[in-house]
Amino acid sequence: MAKREYPDPVLLGLASALVMFGLLVLASVSASFSMQRFGTPFYYFVHQIEYGLLPGLLGAFFLFRLPAERLRAWSFVLLAGTVLLLLAVFIPGIGTKFGGAHRWVSLGSFSFQPSEFLKLTLVLYLAAWLSSRPRTRTEPLQKTFVPFLCVMAALGSLLLLQPDLGTFGIVALGALVVYFVANTPSWHTLLLVALGAAGLFLLIFIAPYRMSRLAVFLDPALDPLGKGFQAKQALISIGSGGVTGVGAGMSMQKFGTLPEPISDSIFAIFAEEMGFIGGILLVVLFLAFCMRAFMLSANIPGDFKRLVMVGIASWFSIQAFVNIGSMIGLIPLTGIPLPFFSYGGTALITEISAIGLMLNLSKQAK
Repeated sequence: MAKREYPDPVLLGLASALVMFGLLVLASVSASFSMQRFGTPFYYFVHQIEYGLLPGLLGAFFLFRLPAERLRAWSFVLLAGTVLLLLAVFIPGIGTKFGGAHRWVSLGSFSFQPSEFLKLTLVLYLAAWLSSRPRTRTEPLQKTFVPFLCVMAALGSLLLLQPDLGTFGIVALGALVVYFVANTPSWHTLLLVALGAAGLFLLIFIAPYRMSRLAVFLDPALDPLGKGFQAKQALISIGSGGVTGVGAGMSMQKFGTLPEPISDSIFAIFAEEMGFIGGILLVVLFLAFCMRAFMLSANIPGDFKRLVMVGIASWFSIQAFVNIGSMIGLIPLTGIPLPFFSYGGTALITEISAIGLMLNLSKQAK
């Protein structure tokens, strides 16, 4: 079938709705909070547009127009560049430390978070590499499994040194999905899951703060005013919203009660203001977007393009699940932002750019 000259209209509509809805939610949630801090209700909203939406649209336009094979050829260079940036966060004068974590690179007045770029560049690299190998279900461990494990271990080490276990979890789970879909032996994936679970337990066991966080998740009464405070307040926020919410901008929890109200905890504040109905609509929007992307991936010719679409859709769906799941008490808090909604320029740039690539690939779906 000939390539279409236009992107999939359903994916385009859902992606546009997510981006616009995310900005509107940020504007509503941050208005009073912004007024209290900066004397204007629009500080965070304008900042998100200037340093997230606009450069993100430029990135989306570039990736929408760029031939996919060009990205395939550049995939290793893009990942290598991201690794250099991940190393740069530890260089004095370039890397910036906030709250004991080395996660930012500062160049003058401009700063960004390299780990956000990794979510996209790793998908491109894995898709290019795994799609170039012979299609077989029987292959020795050293051919694909061991190199994949080495790549993930190296990247994981850089992220854990920051430390940023949450981002590594998102990246690792997305990479695992790409590896599985790439026609690798199923027992490889099962072995990776087992090794990943063992590694996670080890990381929790050797870090007392992670052990205490897990203990508080299992029994919030152990430290209700300390490590269990944010999880408890998130549930209070969601419960306070009832069915229809307290109204746009009317949340009380965001005023110093619930930590990170415009980033990690934005879903809880949104549910307080828009209620159960609003929260469900947001979840349905994410589900529809990701399901449409997965459906399109099955009809895209070429393993590289198919794996890229699957990888990006997996990244968005896993990250949204982790964020919302932590807010409703389903999983422990991880500090992971909600895609398209949480405040953060680097994340929004990467997410919107990834949408541009998804729309590019959707033109080739049969």
